[in-house]
Amino acid sequence: MSKSVILPPAMLGMLGGGQLGRFFVIAAHEMGYRVTVLDPDKNSPAGRIADVHLCAAYDDEAALQQLGETCAAVTTEFENVPAATLEHLAQHCVVHPGASAVAIAQHRVAEKTFFRDSGLPVGDFSVIQQESDLPDDNSALYPAILKVARFGYDGKGQARVRNRQEALQAFSRFKQETSVLEQMLPLDYEVSVVLARDAGGKVAAFPLAENSHLNGILDVTIAPARASEVIKAKAQALAIQIAEKLGYVGVLGVEFFVSEGKLLVNEMAPRPHNSGHYTIDACITNQFEQQVRALTGLPLGDSHLHSHAVMVNILGDVWKDAEPAWNKSLAHPNLKLHLYGKHEARPGRKMGHFTVLAKDTESALNQALIARAELGIG
Repeated sequence: MSKSVILPPAMLGMLGGGQLGRFFVIAAHEMGYRVTVLDPDKNSPAGRIADVHLCAAYDDEAALQQLGETCAAVTTEFENVPAATLEHLAQHCVVHPGASAVAIAQHRVAEKTFFRDSGLPVGDFSVIQQESDLPDDNSALYPAILKVARFGYDGKGQARVRNRQEALQAFSRFKQETSVLEQMLPLDYEVSVVLARDAGGKVAAFPLAENSHLNGILDVTIAPARASEVIKAKAQALAIQIAEKLGYVGVLGVEFFVSEGKLLVNEMAPRPHNSGHYTIDACITNQFEQQVRALTGLPLGDSHLHSHAVMVNILGDVWKDAEPAWNKSLAHPNLKLHLYGKHEARPGRKMGHFTVLAKDTESALNQALIARAELGIG
């Protein structure tokens, strides 16, 4: 094993205290590491279980100094950490993924341009920086989706537009922030690849997952995806190509559209991905352990699927006036419930998920949909 490998009980740093950070802390603790979480929310799910919680902004100089001095390596759970923060920390400790890769992923214009310039299959789009950039009604881009270039996620900062007038109205609502106008494609289905890549360029990719969304937020993930072997192989190859072009180290999620049988890259996330949560229960090594392994220089784990799985997101909407009926969920012997320990349930907020395991996809899906209905989702 390389001398550069970071072994337990070293302190690792996590930028971000949400559920992805929480799962990283759990994986790191199980492997014997300690974790410092930097997050400005005193109730952050990851901060509450970390060894150290630095409750400060991501550009707080004192907090960054402490993180850099006490942590052997630092990673992130979301793409909107300032690139300058990553660059600063990289002067003091190991940082994965690198600032350059995160900077591309956190800006839709940079991301779409990167895909196109890399020769990857991507849907038609146009960069909108001012009203005059919006195409006329006869443009082939319409109907389209206007998306703000930064800080848009889970359907936020997006608007469906049928013509220039609707695009102008949406652009005005977005306070004329730089945006991307994407052609709305006829979708067969959506899929994603989650992979891990180490500093030596070795890749361990998880099986292709099939995703469906509700109100712009991931609702159900089916693994393995009900796709052809050609689509599965091509999606995995494209995701690996993206990671290699970025010189990426860590866990990467890549989302794809399948439109009229053609695979198109949609977007990427430089971190573990919501659609990869099934790996916690259904794979030999889950995406969060892979994140720890890639960060510390350990060999990547085996990413094979040992059970068919269906994952269902649980949003704050199901709380309503009382605690959800967990007794019904937990009555299913092959259902694994994961609640994130968030301080307050709000509509649209990801509060947890469950995964149903089975020997075949149909059985897992049928049972998952029953459990989903019992919680009143949808």
